[in-house]
Amino acid sequence: MVVAVTMQEFLEGLYITILGVTVVFTVLTILAIAMYAIGYLEKRLVEKEKAKEAPVVREEAKVEEKPKIEPKKLAVITAAILAYIAEKNAQLRPVPFKRKPSDAWRLYGIQTQMEEVEDFNYELGKW
Repeated sequence: MVVAVTMQEFLEGLYITILGVTVVFTVLTILAIAMYAIGYLEKRLVEKEKAKEAPVVREEAKVEEKPKIEPKKLAVITAAILAYIAEKNAQLRPVPFKRKPSDAWRLYGIQTQMEEVEDFNYELGKW
C-alpha cells in the first residue's frame, strides 16, 4: 500500500516541527535568563553581607616567640618517634579485606557530590 503525501500534509508537519522547536528553545532561553538573574541576585546579596561584616580592626597582639629546638635535639626526637612507629607497625596484623564497600560510603559520596554542586552556586567568585 503506497501512501501518497500531499504537499499540504508535508507543510503541516513542517509547521508543527518548527513550532515545537521554537517553543522548546523559547522556554530554554527563559530558564537560562532566570538562572543568570538568580545568580546575579545571589552574588549581590553575598556582597552586601560581606560589606556589613566590615573587618574589625584589632590591636596588634603580642606574639610570643616559641623557644627554638636545637637541631641535634630535634634529630634525636624525630628518630625516637620513627623508631616507635616502626616497632608499633611491626606488631599490627592485617585487617581482612571486604570486597563490597558499605552503602553508607556510597551514599556519603553521592551526598558530598550534591553538596559540592550546591555550594558551587552560592560561593562568591566560583562562577
